[in-house]
Amino acid sequence: MRNKKKGRNIISLKGYKQATHFPALRQIEAYWEGLRMGRLVPMRSEIDPRGIERALEYTFMLERIAPGLARFRLAGTHLNDLLGMEVRGMPFTSFFTPAARNIVTDTLERVFDAPQVAELELSAEKGIGKPGMDARLILLPLRSDLGEVTRIIGALVAVGAIGRAPRRFEVENVVTKELKRGHKPAVTPEMEPQKAPAEGFAENPAPYVAITEKEPDGKRPALRLVVSND
Repeated sequence: MRNKKKGRNIISLKGYKQATHFPALRQIEAYWEGLRMGRLVPMRSEIDPRGIERALEYTFMLERIAPGLARFRLAGTHLNDLLGMEVRGMPFTSFFTPAARNIVTDTLERVFDAPQVAELELSAEKGIGKPGMDARLILLPLRSDLGEVTRIIGALVAVGAIGRAPRRFEVENVVTKELKRGHKPAVTPEMEPQKAPAEGFAENPAPYVAITEKEPDGKRPALRLVVSND
């Protein structure tokens, strides 16, 4: 967007900053759009982690458990770092201040029921040892194997030093997008759904994330998928 003021061209960098600071959101969204292929919502069983490999540490999967309530089924290491603990099984609202939770539950309902896509602009609650952080969140609906929209794949990216955990967020802005059938985006090799989904992303048995010790090279895996056969 260009504006003219006092003979100068002023270029808005908002879109550029979002693209450079939050590329994981765009990768998740592009992959999800590639899975739709004209349908309203893709299936949860179609999600393959190889298609979003570069964004796994920011990625999560939610399960609807009641109106306005969802819990984490999967979560990347970035989310664990923000809360200072493993978030698998915890309520989605654990990442938000009490004042923001009504907005979050309302947004969840729109994503599940409409269904819609939602993107939230967030700011971290500040305090001693808790510096300011900007964050973005995207929520993308999925159908379960029963055909109901009871799952969400999303990504949460916070920019800045995490400081003392847990970190919780205020909601600064919410943008939702209505979904329509028949939308068929161009599918690139990176977006193209894998024909053989990786084990651990199938809905039955339920997968979960396990936090592991560091690998020999000192790097911690972003997301490890473990299948429970209990």
